[in-house]
Amino acid sequence: MTRLIDTVAWVHLEGGRILGARSRGRRLFYIPGGKVDEGESEVAALVREVREELSVTLLPETATHLGTYTAQADGHPEGTLVRMACYTAEHRGTPIASSEIEEIAWLSLADRERTAPVDHAVFDALASAGRLR
Repeated sequence: MTRLIDTVAWVHLEGGRILGARSRGRRLFYIPGGKVDEGESEVAALVREVREELSVTLLPETATHLGTYTAQADGHPEGTLVRMACYTAEHRGTPIASSEIEEIAWLSLADRERTAPVDHAVFDALASAGRLR
């Protein structure tokens, strides 16, 4: 039986690199974001999750859907898929690791294999568009 986890992610690019986060005790980086709670909009979930993880405030009126990607969920049983709606958005504040985040880093295309499987498709799409080096 297939299980689907709905998530959102903030695609924050600077200088051809993307901001990644690594949770405490985990090996792989992921694009910051998280699960959408029942009854919550994707943008509301994005604002909440990014504030919790990175201590920045996203400006919801600037959120732009970049694409939605699906892949096997990292650290879950085979057949558990994660569907990740990716958004760009302007923000206030400087990203710092907080809450359950152990480390943040600016990742390039060369770091693709250091990320969760669903992020691979995002990295590929951004590289094809010339936005990730």
